[in-house]
Amino acid sequence: MNKPKVSIVLPFYNAESTLERALDSITQQTYKNFECILIDNNSTDNSIQIAQTIMDIDTRFILIKEKKQGVVFASNAGSNIAQGEYVCRMDADDYAPPKRIDLQKSFLDQNENVGVVSGLVKYISHMKNTEGFARYVKWANSLKTPQQIYNHRFVESPIINPSAMWRNSIAKKYGMYKNGDFPEDYEMWLRWLSKGVLMQKLPETILHWYDSSSRLTRTHPIYSDLAFYNIKTLYLANWLKKNNPFFPKVVIWGASRISRQRAKLLLKYDITIENYIDIHKKRQLSTDVIYYKDIPNPGHLFILCYIKEDKARKQIQEFLEARDYRIGIDYLLVS
Repeated sequence: MNKPKVSIVLPFYNAESTLERALDSITQQTYKNFECILIDNNSTDNSIQIAQTIMDIDTRFILIKEKKQGVVFASNAGSNIAQGEYVCRMDADDYAPPKRIDLQKSFLDQNENVGVVSGLVKYISHMKNTEGFARYVKWANSLKTPQQIYNHRFVESPIINPSAMWRNSIAKKYGMYKNGDFPEDYEMWLRWLSKGVLMQKLPETILHWYDSSSRLTRTHPIYSDLAFYNIKTLYLANWLKKNNPFFPKVVIWGASRISRQRAKLLLKYDITIENYIDIHKKRQLSTDVIYYKDIPNPGHLFILCYIKEDKARKQIQEFLEARDYRIGIDYLLVS
């Protein structure tokens, strides 16, 4: 049997209601030279039987077990035995359009400088009040080029995990998911980006991302806002030490209580908040506040924008660019 070019890694836990759909979408892929590693993470429902059924008719599917509970351990167990030159992540509750593997594999074949390729994601919700997830997917879909992904990496996770395909050599060189009190995929993207790994997205939809009330990103504390800010602050602080010409001083755009709380996570890394910037002229804080129209020309400070609302963040970026501030050189978006 020929060695597979692509290894699909699909961990599952009690996924009997969705696993068959996910596996059917894999069998319908136009690209055929793959292995699909299914990792049972202590399921107690009929998930194992569903996996066994497809294995009986398609030898490209492999079933292993990971007793240590958690998506980090299950995903890593599959990645550790992956034979493919490329590794593709998939979740048990999602759907891959027929050309997904073909598109991502062909892109990596033709772009040796890119380490990770994703694509557009279609968000499908079965719940009300999911505007936050829909907004996140829309934002993530807007980041396509390596520069866009790199420059916006501290806003939120720029790559939706089950939409990614990467070079196996990258994972072996820089490591896979780490277990900790942080979102494992975001930490891995930040780590790989800090090592210079280029990431890009295709203009085609390559994943249907099904939402549910039980999705881990909704229920587990490692995906809370605080967990995201803690891990992004660590990597941001390391970047600032190397790239901020005014280190340890920064200026924070965002003088609200929430913005200040998030920015103060920088203090434990010996970074000094010199000033805050606000759109109101007379805001009074213990740290001096600069009215936004009074900021100096570039070359006198480094700004971190801690504004979370999409429209306001975009307006701030347009304002700074009009003043000749350059993202990654004079300022960064952090929220």
